[in-house]
Amino acid sequence: MNELTTASFDAFVTQSTKPVLVDFWATWCGPCKVMGPIIDELASEMADVEFAKVDCDAHAELAMRFNVLSIPTFVIMKGGSEVGRFSGSMSKETFKERLSNFVK
Repeated sequence: MNELTTASFDAFVTQSTKPVLVDFWATWCGPCKVMGPIIDELASEMADVEFAKVDCDAHAELAMRFNVLSIPTFVIMKGGSEVGRFSGSMSKETFKERLSNFVK
């Protein structure tokens, strides 16, 4: 799992040849803690997607830039541009299904 910072974000998402799922989260967020292990599992299962995390407390400017109003928020990037997003906790199956819509 790639931990992105304000300094590393743009280079990472623009240089990736795969879609990038960015998990906007915080250490105090209950639903984020629920989703963490699910994201880790999917990162090991879905080789066609890059997975990354942004700590909203440590990098609030990125959360503001992407208009993250609730966490966890998952932003899907392709070629450096946002192509989709969804928020909240959900089952692994639901998450994988939603993410798969952007990987085709």
